[in-house]
Amino acid sequence: MKNNKFLTMAFESSCDETAIAILADGREVLSNVISSQIDIFKNYGGVVPEIAARHHLENINEVVDEALKKADVTMEDIDLIAVTEGPGLVGALLIGVATAKAVAFACDKPIIGVHHIMGHVAANYIEFPQLEPPFTALIASGGHTNIAEVKNYTEVEIIGGTRDDAIGEAYDKVARVLGLGYPGGPKIDKIAKEGNPDAIHFKRVFLEKDSMDFSFSGLKTAVLNHLNIAKQKGEEINRADVAASFQQAVMDVVTEKAVQAAKEMGHGKLVLAGGVASNSALRAILKKKCDEEQIKLYVPSPILCTDNGAMIGCAGYYKYKEGQRSGLDMDAHANMPLSKAK
Repeated sequence: MKNNKFLTMAFESSCDETAIAILADGREVLSNVISSQIDIFKNYGGVVPEIAARHHLENINEVVDEALKKADVTMEDIDLIAVTEGPGLVGALLIGVATAKAVAFACDKPIIGVHHIMGHVAANYIEFPQLEPPFTALIASGGHTNIAEVKNYTEVEIIGGTRDDAIGEAYDKVARVLGLGYPGGPKIDKIAKEGNPDAIHFKRVFLEKDSMDFSFSGLKTAVLNHLNIAKQKGEEINRADVAASFQQAVMDVVTEKAVQAAKEMGHGKLVLAGGVASNSALRAILKKKCDEEQIKLYVPSPILCTDNGAMIGCAGYYKYKEGQRSGLDMDAHANMPLSKAK
């Protein structure tokens, strides 16, 4: 039952998860249903956009029904429809946007478009009811690596970003050359626990002095060169050592810059967001460094790190409460900068 709370139904379909959630008053999750396609794409070594879109189309109505059932509400109870409008795979996004608009039109509900990365940031509001902006955020996912100042619930300023591969892309590519399979992030994180992070020295790329940007393409190439040289010499390759050394090189740069940015922003809070936020090494190293600098670290549970509807519902709720609205002419945007999030 509704019990006079403001209910948001949220749609997320930016990549390979068909996700629908229902939230009460922005932060209370009544249901958060995720239909993942990971098992399908293990055979392909990565997401195939056309196949992802087809599975969204096949699954989305069933996921909507399950979300309503788990929340024990009906469409009459829903006050707002929120949906990821970008960035992501355009075909996948279109399924979510079209379905959300159809529901909003048929049920006469307001609709709000949400930037996918603002959703990842908002996952922390669900996990930590006491958390409020402003704070510094490290956003690490398959398609994004950014350091940002979150000024309020709807406004973000990018402090630094990747100049080439996002952290998740680098993990996937290294996992592929190591023969670990897809998705690369969890595979490398797991096998790295068995390896020596100091076994191989891969160069740490910090770029220009005081830069908060990242570059992972050189590191990815260094791993590939190391493996090729070892094969040419007939040397045995210890995949665990390679994975651990690669991961340590990534983490040394990412965590140092994130903590430095948090110190410079002066809010005393660092929020971790995005799919890579579930990486155990990243969590552990950031926690240690934040404790040393007396910075409060916020990290969402793994279920809220992955793509999910709850985070989109939370972000959409705050946009709506600020007075923002989207129309039924809203479209999907494969490339949508964070500057367009507000």
